Amino acid sequence: MTLGLSALGAVGFSPKSYARILGANDRLNVAIAGLGRRLGAFYEPIGLKSSNVNLLYLCDAMQSQMPKAAKNFEKWIDYQPKQEQNIFKVLDDKEVDVLINATPDHWHAPGTWLALERGKHVYVEKPCSHNPREGEVLVALQKKYNKVVQMGNQQRSAPESREVIAAIHQGAIGKAYLAKAFYSNARGAVPNPIPQAPPEGLDWELFQGPAPRKPYMHDTWDYNWHWYGWDYGTGETGNNATHELDVARWALQVDFPQQVSVVAGKMHFPEDGWTMYDTMDATFTFENGLSIQWDGKSRNNYKTYGSDRGTIIYGTEGTVYVDRNGYRMMDRSGKEIKSNKAKTQEAGTALGGGGDMSTLHIVNFFNAVRGLEKQNSTIEEGATSTLLCHLANISSRTGETLRCDPKNGHILNSKKAMALWSRAYEKGWAPPGL
Repeated sequence: MTLGLSALGAVGFSPKSYARILGANDRLNVAIAGLGRRLGAFYEPIGLKSSNVNLLYLCDAMQSQMPKAAKNFEKWIDYQPKQEQNIFKVLDDKEVDVLINATPDHWHAPGTWLALERGKHVYVEKPCSHNPREGEVLVALQKKYNKVVQMGNQQRSAPESREVIAAIHQGAIGKAYLAKAFYSNARGAVPNPIPQAPPEGLDWELFQGPAPRKPYMHDTWDYNWHWYGWDYGTGETGNNATHELDVARWALQVDFPQQVSVVAGKMHFPEDGWTMYDTMDATFTFENGLSIQWDGKSRNNYKTYGSDRGTIIYGTEGTVYVDRNGYRMMDRSGKEIKSNKAKTQEAGTALGGGGDMSTLHIVNFFNAVRGLEKQNSTIEEGATSTLLCHLANISSRTGETLRCDPKNGHILNSKKAMALWSRAYEKGWAPPGL
């Protein structure tokens, strides 16, 4: 529905501003920041005529990523988007309606709040924040600016997942009490980082963004920032557990845990450059006796539960197994009583991923911006699921079992752990005061 100008308080709007008040049928001007491995998820939703979007900008801190991305988009769109390395120039362009934020983890929340402050809607890849405080900031700023913000937890838009979660909520397996979320991959050894000049074409200052400044180390910018300390990445838990923990929390209808306990460590390639855990078992306990368990194996591809990733939900009268390929529902004896195989395809553990599920989620976001659909997942949901990842990381880093406030997830029993609720920021990059 398009509101009349008077309903929007039109006094003081310039003629150009009138043109950017979006109606249900208006074309959205989109900018993508971050043109790495996740880029493939955006080709189809942007290329679909029914999406009615104009890709206005391609933006990346690495110069070579932009022409490569433009070339890849040629089979989807019949025009050339602008290529701009400086994200601030992109965000300052008043013609941009939407930012797709596919930057590294440490840029997710800052890029999103910079866009919100400039009047943009934001689709931000998971995890939506680098630390718990940033998640709180995004939820508050979304409400302040009343823009649509959606995280890339694309399984929330999978028809089969939506179907089986609704059935669980309606009592199909009795009372759901436990969810096991898991991920198995065979990531190999990574190089030991050594000091060197930044690669040609990389704006290292821009890449670092909110992180405290330090010299460039070999191979940081190209994905291995995930494993080289906590300045840029959030470990495998932030990188991948976000998806399955989101499904687990959705199924059990829980928000903030009372307790988080973790056993984690680096179990493989002891001499390589990977500085974080590569194996984690985490248990989150909630009120009313509910719990979620996470089994994450980054570099051991034994498929403990029959596939590389998914979620198992246990109920008093049965069990559901759900992943990106659909679901199976079993009664209490273990007999399958219902299943629904996905009609679409979505990448599992392949780098970057993408597929029909991502397309559905991004199109849902576009339609929510226009007021045509309800979001399949709000940023509040995304931030709450991401918080579970942060709490597991904090427990791992401090070696402590965390007791948390079930109203907001804040850590109650450790000042050392609560000190990791935020991070050290480069001067001028701290979250906006609220």
